[in-house]
Amino acid sequence: MGFLVSDAMAAPQAAAATPGFDSFIFVGLLFVIFYFMIIRPQSKRQKEQREMVTALGKGDEVVTNGGLIGKVIKAGDTFLVLELAAGVEVNVQRNAIMQVLPKGTIKGL
Repeated sequence: MGFLVSDAMAAPQAAAATPGFDSFIFVGLLFVIFYFMIIRPQSKRQKEQREMVTALGKGDEVVTNGGLIGKVIKAGDTFLVLELAAGVEVNVQRNAIMQVLPKGTIKGL
């Protein structure tokens, strides 16, 4: 009775494509997508922020990460002195600067 198995079922199946190679291509493709959508834009923003912070000088009007708006009156290597209002000066780290404002912005507020 064991001889009733058809030849099609008894024949060994053809070898499929190696699953390791397919998954390697998939992981590589995911890495390329992550690089162009996440890693590259983030590093570009970090580079622009670093250049902006190093270019700060006396007379620039800036906004800090805390939301303070002031004018740079003294620039050191790691710290800046901001004038927030007449006679009100604050020391902040260069890295705490979020944005440089156009000249004359503070007068318009």
